[in-house]
Amino acid sequence: MTDETAAANGITARYTETDTERVLALESDGRSAAIAQNQEGYAMLKVRPTADGDELERYYGFDMALDHAAELLGTSPHDLPVPESASDMGM
Repeated sequence: MTDETAAANGITARYTETDTERVLALESDGRSAAIAQNQEGYAMLKVRPTADGDELERYYGFDMALDHAAELLGTSPHDLPVPESASDMGM
């Protein structure tokens, strides 16, 4: 299992890999968002309110998923820290 954390601009990002998914979970000021993709890395990205929450939307591109996650956190996508291991998420 991979586990990597990054922090910037008051936002903490935690990237984890489970047996079935790659998950980027983001938290800031009591708000959270998560981006998940299947372990094989070929499926669309799922944006959720939390790492284990219900899917809100699906995106092909990582940039679009980050935009939605930033909205949930009330910040700019450019302020989101992305651990190196998560940088290749998306199709």
